[in-house]
Amino acid sequence: MKFFSYESPFSQVLLKLAYSAYLNLLWFVCSLPVFTVGAATTALYSVTLKIVREREGNLTRQFFRAFRENFRQATVLWLILLGAGLFLAGDGYILYHLFRASGGAAAVFWTLVSALVIAASIAYAVVLLYVFPLTASVVNTNRAMLKNSFFIGTHYLFCTILTAGIHFAVFYVTVALFTPMLIFGEGLCALMSSYLLSGVIRACSFDPARSGDDGESDEESGDDGETL
Repeated sequence: MKFFSYESPFSQVLLKLAYSAYLNLLWFVCSLPVFTVGAATTALYSVTLKIVREREGNLTRQFFRAFRENFRQATVLWLILLGAGLFLAGDGYILYHLFRASGGAAAVFWTLVSALVIAASIAYAVVLLYVFPLTASVVNTNRAMLKNSFFIGTHYLFCTILTAGIHFAVFYVTVALFTPMLIFGEGLCALMSSYLLSGVIRACSFDPARSGDDGESDEESGDDGETL
């Protein structure tokens, strides 16, 4: 096998990097209105999960198809999470100043409250990592998506830590070391994370096609014919 042939590992890595840069551009443009970030992220993961499963086709067509099909649910989920994130950020800001201005028993009390906010923020981050890949892969209610994101994220804790590490590493390299890394951005994060999340989502999904007559479900199947 030649080093620069299409089938060589080197060429495949370059191809995946090109995919991630292009998908990052699509994601960025579609996220500009801000309220569409959820739909854009869901569309991004819909394509990257197909790439990992070697089912990719026309990237642009697949991206915008997933964007349209998941727009309503992904937007609602994103607005819920955006509101929750702003609430937690506001709580953190207030508690920080209350803690600095207090002493004695009051400082202990605000420390305990801060610990609760930190725990809630960790749970929030876990949900944020999983909810859009799940929305891209399966069909369920908004409440179930949020609940399943938390339980899957805490059950597969090692995968969650690695996925969070990927996002942190790409962010750190882009901001502190190599700004041109920005062209890969979220596209690269999603593609790398999909190699971890694909198996987890498969393991936690219900596929009516594999269940025969015993696999009846009230949910319609998603892109992969699966529900949670």
